[in-house]
Amino acid sequence: MNKLETIHAAADYVRGIIGDLQPVVGIVLGSGLGKLADEIVHPLAIPYRDIPGFPASTAIGHKGNYIVGELGGKQVIAMQGRIHYYEGYDMFEVTLPIQVMKVLGIRYLFVSNAAGGTNLSFHVGDLMIIRDHINLLPNPLIGPNIDEFGPRFPDMTRPYDPGLIRKAEEIADNLGIALLKGVYVACTGPSYETPAEYRYFRAIGADAVGMSTTPEVIVARHSGIPVFGMSVITDVAHATDDEDYVTDGEAIVKAADAAADRMTLLFKKLIATL
Repeated sequence: MNKLETIHAAADYVRGIIGDLQPVVGIVLGSGLGKLADEIVHPLAIPYRDIPGFPASTAIGHKGNYIVGELGGKQVIAMQGRIHYYEGYDMFEVTLPIQVMKVLGIRYLFVSNAAGGTNLSFHVGDLMIIRDHINLLPNPLIGPNIDEFGPRFPDMTRPYDPGLIRKAEEIADNLGIALLKGVYVACTGPSYETPAEYRYFRAIGADAVGMSTTPEVIVARHSGIPVFGMSVITDVAHATDDEDYVTDGEAIVKAADAAADRMTLLFKKLIATL
């Protein structure tokens, strides 16, 4: 099958399970952020392994399911675990779940991730709204354009929707949740960043760094889907000044889990306004 046939075959399989349910919002849950899936009402879990053409999610803290149900009074489809380039998949496989969400009819995409804070004022557990990004991963739109989804050269002036950002800031202010706002840079991984790389990312304007998110956002914007993005800061650049410091994947998942309740509440309230 070609790419378009693969997308539609996967979407047809999911549609055959969810029936008349019409997801309005797609959600991507990053490392350690799966708690939000527990808030979905009347959840229906669809393992990636059962969907034709889907890759398996192998990263720490990623369960590998679509969860379809209700959140904030809206029908949603959440990725309980994403697909990463560093797992050995190509960019079509990495972004296939987003393309399938598009075919299923989502009108918004919410993305989340666990990220390292390159901004020296950031602390573990901070929540950062992504206002822009720097993509150092291969662009998922390389290759023949799928005209059914969007133009050959999509605009990326506002990859993260300003209206959704304003709403999130208002909601957070009312709830007393502190929010940061910054630029996310995505690199391949799977090795964590060296201190020199942290300094480099800070020098080019990045506030947080991770190994995901930007491919999904690029594909969503190609399809005209508004995006809201959030990073949970799970480790910080200034910690690398300690000679005994080691970046640890399990610790990162635990730090994300500790902040997940605040992110979940914010997502739920924001989805309710749509």
